[in-house]
Amino acid sequence: MRQPPTLLLTRPERQSRAFADVLEAAAPGRFRIVTAPLLTIAPVPGELDLTGITHLLFTSANGVEQFAARTPDRSIPALCVGAMTAAAARKAGFTAKSADGDVHALTRLAVTEHTTGEMLHVRGRHAAGDLTGALKARGIPARAAEIYSQGPARPDSDTARMLATRQIDILTFFSPRTAAVFADLARENDWDLSHSTAVSLSPAADSALGDLTLADRLTAKHPDREGILRILLDFWPGPV
Repeated sequence: MRQPPTLLLTRPERQSRAFADVLEAAAPGRFRIVTAPLLTIAPVPGELDLTGITHLLFTSANGVEQFAARTPDRSIPALCVGAMTAAAARKAGFTAKSADGDVHALTRLAVTEHTTGEMLHVRGRHAAGDLTGALKARGIPARAAEIYSQGPARPDSDTARMLATRQIDILTFFSPRTAAVFADLARENDWDLSHSTAVSLSPAADSALGDLTLADRLTAKHPDREGILRILLDFWPGPV
């Protein structure tokens, strides 16, 4: 029986652990899971102006968590990019709908849901796509609130050693920002990743890896947790 492949999760610790639990429940023992958060989420000081806002737009669970920590207001309905973000919003006490896709899908949902007032995109300093710009182009008032930062982080020494010695088989990337941070680290440390397969949530996340040499690069057909799970379960069917 062959050894299970080693899978690296690069999301913030709590989100990585939640994904690891789901993956382990779906495929017990199929992967050796290592977590290495590559982003440090920190609040950005400032006033949160909700005047005239009729919908909140969330493109990540980080945005939900940071907003929920800043205000007790749960009266404004939330439109979320995908199921994971919508689940986080509901857990935090919001009424939430999921666009079940990417920022383009969220734009379409926002257009459908808007009747009056202004929409607020709650985001970090680094965001994929121009959501408010896309809405304004469709005549919908929208603005952004950058309430947190996503600073780069380094893997711990054990994980860095595994990357340097070709012990990581699968790399997962849930955002372009995380993929870009990893790519910078890989070049800086001259990691040989020619045996590793990258699994990305979206084409934007895959593109952020740049010219890294990898054994393969796979992108989820649907940009959500289920899309990543589907790749992992289909391409690594388990011991034989």
